[in-house]
Amino acid sequence: AMNRVQLLGRVGQDPIMRQVEGKNPVTIFSLATNEMWRTGGDSETTQGGEIWHPTLLFLCNLGDISQKTTWHRISVFRPGLRDVTYQYVKKGARIYVEGKIDYGEYTDKNNVRRQATTIIA
Repeated sequence: AMNRVQLLGRVGQDPIMRQVEGKNPVTIFSLATNEMWRTGGDSETTQGGEIWHPTLLFLCNLGDISQKTTWHRISVFRPGLRDVTYQYVKKGARIYVEGKIDYGEYTDKNNVRRQATTIIA
C-alpha cells in the first residue's frame, strides 16, 4: 500500500508552531493549489493541473479558462524540517510539499464532531 501526496502551491499564512502538553511540537500552515482548465469550444471539458502550451491554446478557440483553488492543511512533525519550515516559510511563498494524507476527527468547541484532512509532511 502507498499513501503519498505531492503538492506545489502557495503558502496561505505564515506557519505557526503548536505544542500540546506531553506531545512533540508541530508546525502548521495552509497551502493553496490551483487547477486550471478550458471549457466549451470545440471539445469536451479538458482538465489538468496546468495549461502546458498557452500559445497553442490562444491560437485555438477552445472556450473559457476556469480555475479551482483547493486549500490543504500541512503539518510538519520531523524536528529539523519542522524548525526550518517555521523559520523560513512565509505567506505567499511557492513551495513543494511531499507527505501523506491523514484523515482524522475532532470535537469542536460546540461539542460537534468534525472531520479533518491533513497532509503530514
